[in-house]
Amino acid sequence: MSSPSAIESTARPADVSSESARADFAVPGAETALDAVLRFDVHHLMVDDPVKRVDAMTMAWGLEARVPFLDQDVVTLAASCPPGLKIAQDGKGVLKDLGRRMLPTEVIDRPKVYFPVPGLRHLDEPMQALLRDALLSPDARSRAVLEPDVAHRLLDAPNHHYTPVGGNVLWQVGLLELWLREHGLDS
Repeated sequence: MSSPSAIESTARPADVSSESARADFAVPGAETALDAVLRFDVHHLMVDDPVKRVDAMTMAWGLEARVPFLDQDVVTLAASCPPGLKIAQDGKGVLKDLGRRMLPTEVIDRPKVYFPVPGLRHLDEPMQALLRDALLSPDARSRAVLEPDVAHRLLDAPNHHYTPVGGNVLWQVGLLELWLREHGLDS
């Protein structure tokens, strides 16, 4: 009988994320499943997402900003609310009810909108010219990250080539070339 291959004998790596979530959800103190999920969100997800993003982006430009509603007293008050209040009106019931006192209904109840980086979906001038200059430059040709015929095909139809998740391919390869240029990275 032959021995198992190295692949077959390799143990499956632990699912650390699921184990961490299960352990966190098992901690006493959350009266409902919703409270356990919100506690997990506050302790694990929010720490690395909105707070760090806002802080990094504003500090990069010498600005001072705060993520709204993260004052400890406000978070404590929100955590003490009953579950029905926490999930009312898509989770924003209290905020929307307060907002209705000062803002028109059209503002409060308008549909959620996406704030994409414009070039991610659609490129216009002068961005097309910037990317054209970058992708057809002698430096870009010598780096050969992109074949010249592919660059021309993308530039000839700047809004017709998209990634599987809907990003504009010209935007992505153009930004890569600009980044390589900015950081002096040669072929």
